[in-house]
Amino acid sequence: MLQEASTSSSAAQGAAIPPSGAPLPTLGGNANAHALQQAGFDQLIHNFDWLGWLVFIVLLVMSVLSWYYIIFNLIKNGALRSRMNKVIDAFWHTPSPQDAIRAMEAQPPSEPFSKIALDCAQAASHHQKAEGGAIAQTLSRSEFVDRSLRQAVARESMRLETGLTLLATVGSAAPFVGLLGTVWGIYHALIAIGASGNASIGAVAGPVGEALIMTAMGLGTAIPAVFAYNFFVRMNRVTYAKFDEFAHDLHDFFATGARVGEIAAPAKK
Repeated sequence: MLQEASTSSSAAQGAAIPPSGAPLPTLGGNANAHALQQAGFDQLIHNFDWLGWLVFIVLLVMSVLSWYYIIFNLIKNGALRSRMNKVIDAFWHTPSPQDAIRAMEAQPPSEPFSKIALDCAQAASHHQKAEGGAIAQTLSRSEFVDRSLRQAVARESMRLETGLTLLATVGSAAPFVGLLGTVWGIYHALIAIGASGNASIGAVAGPVGEALIMTAMGLGTAIPAVFAYNFFVRMNRVTYAKFDEFAHDLHDFFATGARVGEIAAPAKK
Protein backbone atom coordinates (compact mmCIF):
# COMPACT_ATOMS: atom_id res chain seq x y z
CA MET A 1 0.00 0.00 0.00
CA LEU A 2 2.74 2.48 0.93
CA GLN A 3 4.62 1.66 -2.25
CA GLU A 4 1.52 2.27 -4.36
CA ALA A 5 0.82 5.65 -2.63
CA SER A 6 4.43 6.74 -3.15
CA THR A 7 4.29 5.72 -6.80
CA SER A 8 1.04 7.64 -7.43
CA SER A 9 2.41 10.77 -5.64
CA SER A 10 5.54 10.74 -7.76
CA ALA A 11 3.46 10.37 -10.90
CA ALA A 12 1.28 13.34 -9.91
CA GLN A 13 4.32 15.55 -9.26
CA GLY A 14 5.81 14.55 -12.59
CA ALA A 15 2.57 15.47 -14.35
CA ALA A 16 2.48 18.89 -12.60
CA ILE A 17 5.98 19.87 -13.79
CA PRO A 18 5.90 20.97 -17.42
CA PRO A 19 8.54 19.49 -19.71
CA SER A 20 11.64 21.51 -20.55
CA GLY A 21 10.98 24.27 -23.14
CA ALA A 22 7.22 24.19 -22.68
CA PRO A 23 5.53 27.65 -22.07
CA LEU A 24 4.38 28.35 -18.54
CA PRO A 25 0.68 28.98 -17.92
CA THR A 26 -0.17 32.68 -18.01
CA LEU A 27 -3.46 32.67 -16.07
CA GLY A 28 -4.93 35.30 -18.35
CA GLY A 29 -1.73 37.40 -18.58
CA ASN A 30 -1.78 37.51 -22.35
CA ALA A 31 -5.33 38.81 -22.36
CA ASN A 32 -4.44 41.51 -19.82
CA ALA A 33 -1.37 42.58 -21.79
CA HIS A 34 -3.44 42.77 -24.97
CA ALA A 35 -6.04 44.90 -23.19
CA LEU A 36 -3.38 47.30 -21.91
CA GLN A 37 -1.86 47.58 -25.37
CA GLN A 38 -5.24 48.59 -26.75
CA ALA A 39 -5.60 51.39 -24.15
CA GLY A 40 -4.40 54.78 -25.32
CA PHE A 41 -5.35 58.16 -26.74
CA ASP A 42 -7.11 56.67 -29.78
CA GLN A 43 -9.26 54.48 -27.58
CA LEU A 44 -9.98 57.48 -25.36
CA ILE A 45 -11.23 59.51 -28.33
CA HIS A 46 -13.52 56.68 -29.44
CA ASN A 47 -15.03 56.41 -25.95
CA PHE A 48 -15.76 60.15 -25.50
CA ASP A 49 -19.25 61.23 -24.56
CA TRP A 50 -20.49 64.84 -24.74
CA LEU A 51 -18.67 65.93 -21.57
CA GLY A 52 -15.46 64.24 -22.66
CA TRP A 53 -15.56 66.08 -25.99
CA LEU A 54 -16.33 69.35 -24.20
CA VAL A 55 -13.32 68.98 -21.89
CA PHE A 56 -11.09 67.96 -24.79
CA ILE A 57 -12.15 70.93 -26.95
CA VAL A 58 -11.76 73.40 -24.07
CA LEU A 59 -8.23 72.15 -23.36
CA LEU A 60 -7.37 72.28 -27.06
CA VAL A 61 -8.62 75.88 -27.38
CA MET A 62 -6.74 76.87 -24.22
CA SER A 63 -3.54 75.35 -25.54
CA VAL A 64 -3.83 77.01 -28.97
CA LEU A 65 -4.59 80.45 -27.49
CA SER A 66 -1.83 80.23 -24.89
CA TRP A 67 0.78 79.26 -27.49
CA TYR A 68 -0.45 82.03 -29.78
CA TYR A 69 0.08 84.67 -27.08
CA ILE A 70 3.39 83.10 -26.03
CA ILE A 71 4.75 83.45 -29.56
CA PHE A 72 3.11 86.86 -30.04
CA ASN A 73 4.60 88.28 -26.84
CA LEU A 74 8.02 86.78 -27.56
CA ILE A 75 8.13 88.53 -30.93
CA LYS A 76 6.73 91.79 -29.52
CA ASN A 77 9.07 91.93 -26.53
CA GLY A 78 12.05 90.94 -28.65
CA ALA A 79 11.36 93.76 -31.12
CA LEU A 80 10.79 96.22 -28.26
CA ARG A 81 14.06 95.30 -26.54
CA SER A 82 16.02 95.58 -29.77
CA ARG A 83 14.73 99.10 -30.53
CA MET A 84 14.31 100.50 -27.02
CA ASN A 85 17.73 102.09 -26.48
CA LYS A 86 17.96 103.17 -30.12
CA VAL A 87 14.69 105.12 -29.89
CA ILE A 88 15.66 106.79 -26.61
CA ASP A 89 19.08 107.75 -27.97
CA ALA A 90 17.52 109.02 -31.20
CA PHE A 91 15.36 111.44 -29.20
CA TRP A 92 18.11 112.84 -26.98
CA HIS A 93 20.90 112.97 -29.56
CA THR A 94 19.07 115.03 -32.18
CA PRO A 95 20.08 118.71 -32.50
CA SER A 96 16.58 120.18 -31.99
CA PRO A 97 13.16 119.19 -30.58
CA GLN A 98 11.67 119.34 -34.08
CA ASP A 99 14.18 116.78 -35.35
CA ALA A 100 13.51 114.62 -32.29
CA ILE A 101 9.75 114.71 -32.95
CA ARG A 102 10.30 113.76 -36.60
CA ALA A 103 12.51 110.87 -35.49
CA MET A 104 9.74 109.66 -33.15
CA GLU A 105 7.12 109.94 -35.90
CA ALA A 106 9.28 107.70 -38.12
CA GLN A 107 9.11 104.83 -35.61
CA PRO A 108 6.74 101.86 -36.12
CA PRO A 109 3.17 102.31 -34.80
CA SER A 110 3.71 99.61 -32.15
CA GLU A 111 6.83 101.26 -30.67
CA PRO A 112 5.81 102.58 -27.19
CA PHE A 113 8.67 104.98 -26.30
CA SER A 114 8.12 107.11 -29.38
CA LYS A 115 4.39 107.35 -28.61
CA ILE A 116 5.11 108.53 -25.07
CA ALA A 117 7.49 111.20 -26.37
CA LEU A 118 5.01 112.37 -29.03
CA ASP A 119 2.17 112.66 -26.50
CA CYS A 120 4.42 114.68 -24.21
CA ALA A 121 5.51 116.98 -27.04
CA GLN A 122 1.90 117.51 -28.14
CA ALA A 123 0.85 118.34 -24.58
CA ALA A 124 3.65 120.89 -24.20
CA SER A 125 2.80 122.45 -27.57
CA HIS A 126 -0.90 122.59 -26.74
CA HIS A 127 -0.25 124.27 -23.41
CA GLN A 128 2.08 126.78 -25.06
CA LYS A 129 -0.56 127.70 -27.63
CA ALA A 130 -3.17 128.09 -24.89
CA GLU A 131 -1.14 130.53 -22.79
CA GLY A 132 -3.43 133.15 -21.39
CA GLY A 133 -6.45 130.85 -21.77
CA ALA A 134 -8.40 128.78 -19.29
CA ILE A 135 -6.07 125.76 -19.56
CA ALA A 136 -2.95 127.77 -18.74
CA GLN A 137 -4.69 129.42 -15.81
CA THR A 138 -5.98 126.10 -14.41
CA LEU A 139 -2.88 123.92 -14.94
CA SER A 140 0.74 124.89 -15.09
CA ARG A 141 2.93 123.63 -17.92
CA SER A 142 4.53 121.06 -15.60
CA GLU A 143 1.16 119.72 -14.42
CA PHE A 144 -0.23 119.54 -17.96
CA VAL A 145 2.81 117.65 -19.27
CA ASP A 146 2.80 115.34 -16.24
CA ARG A 147 -0.85 114.50 -16.83
CA SER A 148 -0.19 113.63 -20.46
CA LEU A 149 2.81 111.48 -19.54
CA ARG A 150 0.82 109.51 -16.97
CA GLN A 151 -1.88 108.74 -19.53
CA ALA A 152 0.67 107.72 -22.18
CA VAL A 153 2.63 105.45 -19.81
CA ALA A 154 -0.57 103.82 -18.56
CA ARG A 155 -1.77 103.21 -22.13
CA GLU A 156 1.51 101.66 -23.29
CA SER A 157 1.77 99.58 -20.12
CA MET A 158 -1.66 98.11 -20.78
CA ARG A 159 -0.63 97.20 -24.32
CA LEU A 160 2.35 95.29 -22.96
CA GLU A 161 0.00 93.10 -20.91
CA THR A 162 -1.87 91.75 -23.94
CA GLY A 163 -2.52 88.04 -23.44
CA LEU A 164 -1.19 87.86 -19.89
CA THR A 165 -4.68 87.53 -18.40
CA LEU A 166 -5.38 84.57 -20.67
CA LEU A 167 -2.05 82.93 -19.80
CA ALA A 168 -2.79 83.30 -16.09
CA THR A 169 -6.30 81.87 -16.58
CA VAL A 170 -5.02 78.88 -18.56
CA GLY A 171 -2.27 78.21 -16.04
CA SER A 172 -4.70 78.14 -13.13
CA ALA A 173 -7.75 76.53 -14.74
CA ALA A 174 -6.40 73.95 -17.22
CA PRO A 175 -5.35 71.35 -14.58
CA PHE A 176 -8.85 71.41 -13.07
CA VAL A 177 -10.48 71.10 -16.49
CA GLY A 178 -8.30 68.05 -17.17
CA LEU A 179 -9.14 66.66 -13.73
CA LEU A 180 -12.83 67.02 -14.51
CA GLY A 181 -12.34 64.88 -17.61
CA THR A 182 -10.41 62.29 -15.58
CA VAL A 183 -13.06 62.03 -12.87
CA TRP A 184 -15.81 61.72 -15.46
CA GLY A 185 -13.85 59.07 -17.39
CA ILE A 186 -13.12 57.01 -14.27
CA TYR A 187 -16.78 57.23 -13.27
CA HIS A 188 -17.91 55.77 -16.61
CA ALA A 189 -15.13 53.18 -16.55
CA LEU A 190 -16.23 51.91 -13.14
CA ILE A 191 -19.85 51.75 -14.25
CA ALA A 192 -18.83 49.71 -17.31
CA ILE A 193 -16.68 47.38 -15.19
CA GLY A 194 -19.51 46.87 -12.71
CA ALA A 195 -21.97 46.10 -15.50
CA SER A 196 -19.65 43.57 -17.12
CA GLY A 197 -18.66 41.90 -13.84
CA ASN A 198 -15.06 41.67 -15.03
CA ALA A 199 -12.62 43.17 -12.51
CA SER A 200 -9.36 41.90 -14.00
CA ILE A 201 -6.34 44.18 -14.43
CA GLY A 202 -7.04 44.47 -18.14
CA ALA A 203 -10.61 45.59 -17.56
CA VAL A 204 -9.65 48.15 -14.90
CA ALA A 205 -6.28 49.56 -16.00
CA GLY A 206 -7.30 50.33 -19.58
CA PRO A 207 -10.28 52.64 -18.97
CA VAL A 208 -8.69 54.24 -15.88
CA GLY A 209 -5.42 54.86 -17.73
CA GLU A 210 -7.33 56.44 -20.60
CA ALA A 211 -9.12 58.74 -18.18
CA LEU A 212 -5.81 59.83 -16.62
CA ILE A 213 -4.71 61.07 -20.04
CA MET A 214 -7.09 64.00 -19.55
CA THR A 215 -5.16 65.07 -16.44
CA ALA A 216 -1.91 64.88 -18.40
CA MET A 217 -3.47 67.04 -21.13
CA GLY A 218 -4.53 69.62 -18.54
CA LEU A 219 -1.04 69.76 -17.05
CA GLY A 220 0.55 69.92 -20.50
CA THR A 221 -1.64 72.92 -21.29
CA ALA A 222 -1.08 74.71 -17.97
CA ILE A 223 2.67 74.34 -17.45
CA PRO A 224 3.82 76.32 -20.52
CA ALA A 225 1.27 79.04 -19.75
CA VAL A 226 2.52 79.44 -16.17
CA PHE A 227 6.18 79.63 -17.19
CA ALA A 228 5.38 82.09 -19.98
CA TYR A 229 3.28 84.29 -17.69
CA ASN A 230 6.05 84.60 -15.10
CA PHE A 231 8.63 85.25 -17.82
CA PHE A 232 6.62 88.05 -19.46
CA VAL A 233 5.73 89.65 -16.13
CA ARG A 234 9.43 89.87 -15.33
CA MET A 235 10.21 91.35 -18.75
CA ASN A 236 7.40 93.89 -18.40
CA ARG A 237 8.71 95.07 -15.03
CA VAL A 238 11.99 96.02 -16.66
CA THR A 239 10.13 97.83 -19.45
CA TYR A 240 7.92 99.69 -16.94
CA ALA A 241 11.05 100.95 -15.21
CA LYS A 242 12.33 102.21 -18.57
CA PHE A 243 8.97 103.91 -19.20
CA ASP A 244 9.18 105.74 -15.87
CA GLU A 245 12.79 106.79 -16.40
CA PHE A 246 12.09 108.09 -19.91
CA ALA A 247 8.90 109.84 -18.77
CA HIS A 248 10.70 111.65 -15.94
CA ASP A 249 13.37 112.88 -18.35
CA LEU A 250 10.70 114.02 -20.81
CA HIS A 251 8.86 115.88 -18.07
CA ASP A 252 12.00 117.68 -16.99
CA PHE A 253 12.87 118.55 -20.57
CA PHE A 254 9.48 119.88 -21.67
CA ALA A 255 8.70 121.56 -18.35
CA THR A 256 12.08 123.20 -17.72
CA GLY A 257 13.92 122.97 -21.04
CA ALA A 258 16.65 120.56 -19.85
CA ARG A 259 17.01 117.05 -18.47
CA VAL A 260 18.21 116.49 -14.94
CA GLY A 261 22.00 116.37 -15.12
CA GLU A 262 22.18 118.67 -18.15
CA ILE A 263 22.58 121.89 -16.22
CA ALA A 264 26.03 122.46 -17.65
CA ALA A 265 24.99 121.35 -21.13
CA PRO A 266 23.12 123.65 -23.49
CA ALA A 267 19.43 122.95 -23.72
CA LYS A 268 17.68 122.27 -27.01
CA LYS A 269 15.89 125.29 -28.40
